Amino acid sequence: MYNLPDPDRQPEFYASVPVKRLLAWIIDMLVILLLCLVGVLLTAFVGAFFFGFLWLILSFCYRVVTLANDSATWGMRFVGIEIRTADGNRLDLPMALAHTAGYTVSIALPLLQVISIVMMLTGARGQGLTDAFLGTVALNRRSELRA
Repeated sequence: MYNLPDPDRQPEFYASVPVKRLLAWIIDMLVILLLCLVGVLLTAFVGAFFFGFLWLILSFCYRVVTLANDSATWGMRFVGIEIRTADGNRLDLPMALAHTAGYTVSIALPLLQVISIVMMLTGARGQGLTDAFLGTVALNRRSELRA
C-alpha cells in the first residue's frame, strides 16, 4: 500500500469515508431496486417470482460494471469516493469481479458483514473485510479540473 495516501499524513483522503460508503450503499440499493422493478416489468411480472435471484444477478452485474468502468458505483460517485488498489490504481475487471464477489459473500453471511463494518469504522484506512483481503481502499476522490 505504498502508493496510497497515508492516513496520518493525508487524512483528507479518508475523512468521512465510512459514512459516505453507507450513503453510497443506500443509493446503490435504490438504483438496484429500480433495475429490478424494470426487470419485473420487462418479464411480464414473471421476474416477481424470482425477485431474490433477479436482485442478486442485477446487483452483481451493476457493481462489476460500474467498478470496472470508473472504480466506483453510481452511489460512490454521487458521494465522491472511489475504490483504489494497493498500488493506487483504479479497479480493472478482474479486481472489480473479486471485490464484488467478496462483497456478495459478506452480504450473504451477516457475521462477515458485521466484521466488515467494524473494520471500516475502526481501521485507519476504513477498509472492510473484502478491502483488507484484496488490498483495496475507499478514498475521497481527488478534485479534477476538466477542460
